Amino acid sequence: MTSLFDEITAAAPDDAVPVRRVTISVNGVKRTADIEPRLLLAHLLRQGLRLTGTHTGCDTTNCGACTVLVDGSPVKSCTMLAVQADGHEVTTVEGLGTPSELDPVQEGFKEEHGLQCGFCTPGMMLASKALLNENPNPTEDEVRFALSGNLCRCTGYQNIVKAVLWAAAKQRGESPS
Repeated sequence: MTSLFDEITAAAPDDAVPVRRVTISVNGVKRTADIEPRLLLAHLLRQGLRLTGTHTGCDTTNCGACTVLVDGSPVKSCTMLAVQADGHEVTTVEGLGTPSELDPVQEGFKEEHGLQCGFCTPGMMLASKALLNENPNPTEDEVRFALSGNLCRCTGYQNIVKAVLWAAAKQRGESPS
C-alpha cells in the first residue's frame, strides 16, 4: 500500500523510518494508511487526508484549535499520535454537517455570530458537540467549563457560549432564542 506521505518521506531512504499500517474511521469513512509511528493525528488529518479544518495553533494542547472527537470524546490532535487512533472513529469539523444541512452546533455559531477570524472555530465546535452529546441542557457555566481548554483571541467568548446554548435548544426541539 502506498503511504499517504510519500511526498514527505520521499527524500529519506525507504528503510530510514519504520511505518505502521493503521485503519481509522474518519467522518464515517474507513481510511487505511501506512504512516510513521511518530506522526501526529493533526498532521495525518491535515496533510495526509487533506482535512484542513483541523487547525494547529500551538502544538502543546494549550489552544484547542486542533480539537477533534475520538470515539465521541474531545481530543487535542496536535499531541495525539495517529497510531493511537488506529481502530477508532475520528470526527473532524468536516464531519459535523453538510453545506445544505448544518449541524445544530454549526448553525448556532452562524446564528449567534460565534466566530470572527474562524481559526479556533473548528475546535470550539467539536468541543461543543461533545458537551451537547453528554449534556443536552447545559448551563452557561457548564458551557464555559467545557470550552475552557479552547482559546479564542477574537470574540471574548460570549457569542460562542450563546451559540452553544442556541444549538442545545435546537437539539432539544425548542425554539432557540
